[in-house]
Amino acid sequence: MGTFNVVQAGGAGIGAASIERVEREVRALCRDLAARLQFHGWHHVSFVRDKAVHFARRNGADPALVEVAALVHDVNYMVRRNSLPVDGRELRLSVLARSGVRPEDAARVDAVVEEAEMRTRHRDISPAAQALSDADTLFKALPVTPVVLAPKYLEENGITLRELAHKIVGEQRDKHDEGYYFYDPEAAALYSRWATANLELWQCIVESLDDPSVAELLSAVS
Repeated sequence: MGTFNVVQAGGAGIGAASIERVEREVRALCRDLAARLQFHGWHHVSFVRDKAVHFARRNGADPALVEVAALVHDVNYMVRRNSLPVDGRELRLSVLARSGVRPEDAARVDAVVEEAEMRTRHRDISPAAQALSDADTLFKALPVTPVVLAPKYLEENGITLRELAHKIVGEQRDKHDEGYYFYDPEAAALYSRWATANLELWQCIVESLDDPSVAELLSAVS
């Protein structure tokens, strides 16, 4: 997809050449670490980047800022398994610096990544964080994710099915029930049914894991 050369009040924004360099760096890292990044590899980064820019163009956020934030939003998984965005800050800022992103713009990118984090995001995050959040949330809500990608998440992060189910329900249910699972009206209209079904599935998984027969079954096949 295309990149953007945005000029903002108070100085130049993130230029197209810098965006292209960030993309090359992240793609190379994803390629080199492909065996480890079964869930958060380039397939995830590329999907989130494309959707985030789409949502940014709809909600008036800076598309260049959002594109770069999407490219580096999950580099923490390159640093440590089962980690948080803050764990990737050093690598994130290093990639941005090598790519020619000015320190003040890199700080904005880092802030958007932190603000969009599912675990801590709230109703009133910035438009840029909303665009990134909606793209990342959509990846989680895709009907294929629990079938095809959830096992890859378990392997990548070294956690159990019980831990993942409690994480999903614990982090996402309140956003869904309080009406800001998606911020963009188009995303909410198109994908809320998927999100509801996905969360209901994971809630059922949480409940099923407390059934001794299910526990015995999983023990037998693991």
